[in-house]
Amino acid sequence: MSSANMTIFRAYAQKSNPASLPPSILFSHSETCLTVFDAFPKSIFHFLVIPRVRPPFNVYQLANLRSLLKCEKNCAKELLIDLSREANNVKKMIESEMFKKYGFKWEIWMGFHAIPSMEHLHLHVLSADLCSPRMKLKKHYNSFHPKRGFFIHLSDVLSWFEADPSYYKTTSQLKKSEYEPLLKEDLSCWKCDRNLSNMPKLKSHLQEEFDKLFDQEKAKVERERKRSDDLVQTSSSQISLNDDDSPQYELVRGSDEERGSHSED
Repeated sequence: MSSANMTIFRAYAQKSNPASLPPSILFSHSETCLTVFDAFPKSIFHFLVIPRVRPPFNVYQLANLRSLLKCEKNCAKELLIDLSREANNVKKMIESEMFKKYGFKWEIWMGFHAIPSMEHLHLHVLSADLCSPRMKLKKHYNSFHPKRGFFIHLSDVLSWFEADPSYYKTTSQLKKSEYEPLLKEDLSCWKCDRNLSNMPKLKSHLQEEFDKLFDQEKAKVERERKRSDDLVQTSSSQISLNDDDSPQYELVRGSDEERGSHSED
């Protein structure tokens, strides 16, 4: 990867007018941060929330989570809280899209890579499925495994600020020697812990897990519809509902390509 590509997030964060970024890159922005589509999404939905370079921080202090945590604690915590606010806005949007596209919502993760490959701090906001054509390598998968440890949940990072100062000092060092070996661990399903021997088998299994979830939610919708129909049939009152008032039960399943990626490269 070229040095220019490695620092592209920094270039975004330094823009005085983020709106100048093309819509294929920029999702939204505020005074303090901007949200972009991940160019290589590792889940069906995958965004990055990036802090803009503003005082009291400089580009070097915002290089990654480790450099941020070396800064004054209250300032670092406030920046993370600000990222959290924006991430929650993104989460609401994702949940809305989940309902539109699939008819139900599922978990959304927010977190950082302990040792990121790209310069400039960025918070991952992604759907809990890890189903994507872009998920090709073992290190990619292990870097997002929610229980492996390389992917550090935002809620965990925020909890460090409330911990004993000695714990904060030790944990915030984010030593490469402790985290990089996690990328080489054996492949296992993040959901059921089943071991898989290679990436093709893992990807197939993850898709099966998601399809199973889809079918369960579809059955749930059908049960709700049947319950609603039974109540109408047994009601002593005849109620005529306008089309706009009728409950909608729609579960749209996209094509394999649509289900694989919803973010533009």
